[in-house]
Amino acid sequence: MELLRAHLSRVRIPEPTNRVYKNECCISFETPRSEGGLFVDLSSFLAFGKEYVMWNYEKTGNPVYLHIQQRKKPVSEDRPLKKPTLLAIGVEGGFDGQEPEYEETYNIIILPDYISLPFPSVELPEKVRFAVDAILLAEGAERKQQLAAWTAEKKKTSAYALDLPQINNGVIIPPSGWKCCKCDKTDNLWLNLTDGMILCGRSNWDGTGGNNHAIEHYLEKNYPLAVKLGTITADLEAADVFSYPEDDSVEDPLLAQHLAFFGIDFSSLQKTEMTTAERELDQNTNFDWNRIQESGKDMVLLFGPGYTGLDNLGNSCYMASVMQVVFSTHSFISRYYRENSLKAAFDLAPADPTLDLNTQLTKLGHGLLSGKYSVPAVEVDVKGNCSDDTLNVKQVGISPRMFKSVIAASHPEFSSMRQQDALEFFLHFLDQVEQANAGRSDYDPSRCFKFFIEERLECPSGKVAYNKRADYILSLNIPLHEAINKEQLDAFNKLKNDKMLEGQEIGSEEIVRPRVPLEACLATFSAPEEVHGFYSTALKGKTTAIKTAGLTTFPDYLVLHMRKFVMEEGWVPKKLDVYIDVPDVIDITNMRSKGLQSGEELLPDTAAETSETTIFTANEDIVSKLVDMGFNSLHCKKAAINTSNAGVEEAMTWLLSHIDDPDINDPISHESLDADFPSVDESSVDTLISFGFQEHVARKALKISGGNIEKATDWIFTHPEEMDPAPTEATSSTPMAVDPGVPDGSGRYKLMAIVSHMGTSTHCGHYVAHVLKDGRWAIFNDRKVAVSLNPPKDMGYLYFFERISS
Repeated sequence: MELLRAHLSRVRIPEPTNRVYKNECCISFETPRSEGGLFVDLSSFLAFGKEYVMWNYEKTGNPVYLHIQQRKKPVSEDRPLKKPTLLAIGVEGGFDGQEPEYEETYNIIILPDYISLPFPSVELPEKVRFAVDAILLAEGAERKQQLAAWTAEKKKTSAYALDLPQINNGVIIPPSGWKCCKCDKTDNLWLNLTDGMILCGRSNWDGTGGNNHAIEHYLEKNYPLAVKLGTITADLEAADVFSYPEDDSVEDPLLAQHLAFFGIDFSSLQKTEMTTAERELDQNTNFDWNRIQESGKDMVLLFGPGYTGLDNLGNSCYMASVMQVVFSTHSFISRYYRENSLKAAFDLAPADPTLDLNTQLTKLGHGLLSGKYSVPAVEVDVKGNCSDDTLNVKQVGISPRMFKSVIAASHPEFSSMRQQDALEFFLHFLDQVEQANAGRSDYDPSRCFKFFIEERLECPSGKVAYNKRADYILSLNIPLHEAINKEQLDAFNKLKNDKMLEGQEIGSEEIVRPRVPLEACLATFSAPEEVHGFYSTALKGKTTAIKTAGLTTFPDYLVLHMRKFVMEEGWVPKKLDVYIDVPDVIDITNMRSKGLQSGEELLPDTAAETSETTIFTANEDIVSKLVDMGFNSLHCKKAAINTSNAGVEEAMTWLLSHIDDPDINDPISHESLDADFPSVDESSVDTLISFGFQEHVARKALKISGGNIEKATDWIFTHPEEMDPAPTEATSSTPMAVDPGVPDGSGRYKLMAIVSHMGTSTHCGHYVAHVLKDGRWAIFNDRKVAVSLNPPKDMGYLYFFERISS
């Protein structure tokens, strides 16, 4: 006790603003439940496992720690396993996320001799007691986040429900026998809650669904809410209510009143149709879910180095699948595991290692690759066999909360609990790794994915221009017309039409999907493309040029992104239901670009002046309309320029938010515009390009939306006219020099990993990784790691290829 009093000056009582870590070691994945428990530094409030707490003492000299240990309470009986009815984790009806209960014990530890004093105790100094009480009461900085649903967030109450107008036109809805008012459809029917019209739902891209009569009625009448007949039961909350102006499923708190207006007694109705969410769940479970997760098969579980599962933190499977693949590459294994010890990373870390990306990547690398946490969490037989059961987690695994916090710090979407696009996360991750290793290209493992793309533009004059850019992925269109099973598709479409006429549905086992060779997708990347509105400096005017593209370098790891998420007519997003035939070995040597060839003549280099004039000239129509509203002419010109001449509304929004700027009355100059004009993050541009948008549209949208990808995407959807090819201006200067840090080599690659997606959107559903390791395929499905008996090579979203050494 006297020794503790001697160290009281090193003890701090945490303030509400202090981050307190008490659930996980900051440089390992040890927790209070690990053998040896967890030690919380009473000065810095960082936590350390038993193997690592002395490192902190040696580095900081802080001697006093709160030792927390948790031991599992005995369970009286096994809980019965229930089949999930909701595509979610940790919620009623979803996959079981319940954990056993634990009891905690506490002690005060004084280093370096590990002198132990019990807590609570009235004999402890008051400052120590206050400090420990504050730590125990504090919400841990790395607190366990509640597991969230994989599908949709909770439905919001419609803004139109409380004041919904209802027309007293004498319509009374019978309890059955419904039919669309405009066609013969008797299923997928929606009751408009304003006028009582019964109309069929939207037509799906594959021909199923309805004939769009409900949405057409809304566009004509503007009546906002409709409820799906067949989903109305005594449980009104389960009814499928859709708001057309909000374009989403919503809650109608007055639904009972709105139904009674048309004579509907909901208490007597029986459910006869699936809700929109249930149909999506059913489709996922019947096909993608089972196929990609290899459900229904006896799984041989894998344990040991390189086979460590990752906890689902709540819609974090997009991150888990990408990181499992990334830490299967030689570059990341070397940088953050073989050549970097935890001790070395901690010694180089700042005062708070939880905020340092390189430290947290080293922690993650050792967690995944050491095998320390890849041990069974439940008993299996001597051969490691167990039947596939997504309800039970089969290994201890690790929870990458600190890594997620660091990598998402500069990205509001990845900081959220919502599902995200694995491709967008992969590009963001590589960008952050490159920044963390800036100035040390030999230490930067992200370069193993980096390569250069060269575009060649030829105008009718015969002269050419070359442009070069760096990238980390090849984003490929899927040419459905190149399907190799057209006869089977024709037969399936005939069968589907026949069944629709008979009022029957196609079973999942009967579905035939287009099967497109990967070679055809690669060919679309290199195929000549017409570029309209191209400004030729040789012809002094706009013309149509021919663009081709190739790679000037081949990366160590080639990542192919399949553009399965595309836009239908009317700017409706859809996911292509297609198989890609992907061979185990590919050769892209023919895709190498060789640059300026003998006999080719470059276009005159005057495009820079043209570009400057285009960029810094305000649209006179926008300016005049703003001036007519009473705004100052100079202010209007600045507004038009700073919104890239996007339109009157955008310019006025900018003007109103900048009217009090101190330099608003300064003359327009190139220098001021260089400083004021919004910069665009190149990784965000690459992400939008990967979604299928043109580069000039992506840049314009990002500038207008302040760099926010989600807002930029919304802007593009609401300005479809922007997708028309913009005037392109060639640069005839010598192609940029290749970064010496970027690898190059043979164009022959072997398939080494797949990231697959289940669901109808990148922002819902589930991601799973398959990785070729030790001569066999393994499936990484969050914390479950097992031998893959039939990897879904034809269903991938991202394909990772490793170069074959010559």
